[in-house]
Amino acid sequence: MNSSKTRSRIGVLYLSLLALLLGFGATIARAQESAVAQPPATDSTRHHREQNTLIIWAGDKAHVNPDFLAVIDFDEHSPNYGKVLRTVPLTGPSAIGNEPHHVGLSADGKTFVGGGLLSVLRGQDQVFFFDVSHPRDPQFIRSDNPPHASIADEFDSLSNGGFFGTFMGSPDGANPGRLVEYDANQRYVQAWPLNPPSDGFDPHGLAIDEAHNLILTSDFICPLHTLNVSGGDEVLLRGSVRVWDFTKREIVKTITVGDPSSPAGTIDVGLIPGDRKQRAFTAGMADNKLYLIDPKEGTATAVYDFAPFAIAGAPTWPQLFRINRDGTRLFITLNYAGNAGEVVLFDISRPEHPKVLSSVNLGPGSGPHYLNLTKDEKRLVVSDYFLVEDLAPGGVVRAEGDHKIHVLEVSRDQIKLDPRFDLDFNRDISTGPARPHGITILPGSGDDE
Repeated sequence: MNSSKTRSRIGVLYLSLLALLLGFGATIARAQESAVAQPPATDSTRHHREQNTLIIWAGDKAHVNPDFLAVIDFDEHSPNYGKVLRTVPLTGPSAIGNEPHHVGLSADGKTFVGGGLLSVLRGQDQVFFFDVSHPRDPQFIRSDNPPHASIADEFDSLSNGGFFGTFMGSPDGANPGRLVEYDANQRYVQAWPLNPPSDGFDPHGLAIDEAHNLILTSDFICPLHTLNVSGGDEVLLRGSVRVWDFTKREIVKTITVGDPSSPAGTIDVGLIPGDRKQRAFTAGMADNKLYLIDPKEGTATAVYDFAPFAIAGAPTWPQLFRINRDGTRLFITLNYAGNAGEVVLFDISRPEHPKVLSSVNLGPGSGPHYLNLTKDEKRLVVSDYFLVEDLAPGGVVRAEGDHKIHVLEVSRDQIKLDPRFDLDFNRDISTGPARPHGITILPGSGDDE
């Protein structure tokens, strides 16, 4: 009796052990099959998924050669890091002398748009679209000259695949400007608002929050008055932020920023991600202040004075900025009219009391303006050029910079220059010195080269 029970228990144990071994073997087999079907990511494939390509919208300094896109190797592990891989020049009657300015990227990352700030002076198209599905091999799609608008500036994407673009002037370069809409097929939709205000509506900065039915634009300057024309040769700045109803494409509120008798020059505006009040920041280029905007209350509060960054012999000129995804850090360029350059990092976790965390001095003659932050928020790319009005009839703005591109390494509380990245558009463009402006950062692969 006991012997039979013992044999039975041994049998059960043996069968259990056999099943366990068979199951373990099947698990190993499945793992091996999976390993064959999906090989582990190598350094190479991983880098191809990263943002390893810069596309820079630039113009020939002499206005002799076509304006172009420069494709730059942005892969930190590449021996060509910081090198020009190719340029893609414009062709046709609108190819030269557009003064390439700001840029945008569609929501799906496949369409690039660049604006010609001064295309209107030569009667040319002002908006240029490229297919960047293969980031290292951009293909020109088409150009456009929207009615009712000139002096193309900022672009931002829409969830429907289209774009909004700010235009500081009407067709003759004076105010009122417009907010121009394009659809997902790069076709003109409408210039907004249908009945623009006449009180200095010259939109430059742009911020969109579709989820909260909100658009903000910032008025900067009357472009016509900066030119060497009758009634020109002056700087007629603006100081206001417009609050829009996104759905209706209508301005519902105008917020005065700073002293209306001495306009602040509100060059940029940016919403704070995750802010419950949908607040934003704007920079006063003329009064050297950072303002906190409350669209609901209709207020603009000065929260930082850039006086500590002043230098002798040049205005400070705080210009464009970027805010990180969690709304706690702000990066801003100080242009010094192209005589010097600084990039400043703020802690804005308490928006009413921004705190300087770090800054980088870019040296004499640098003049930083445009900047862009990588998706992983570990690198900030900055271009050293604002604007020189040397297309006929010429103008009063002369902020050349040194035409370099800088990469700053970003940590939570510090920014520092990446010395490995060395790109100079005076030296590295085969057709001669060029002026780099708008920057887009994209993933690319060796297959595109």
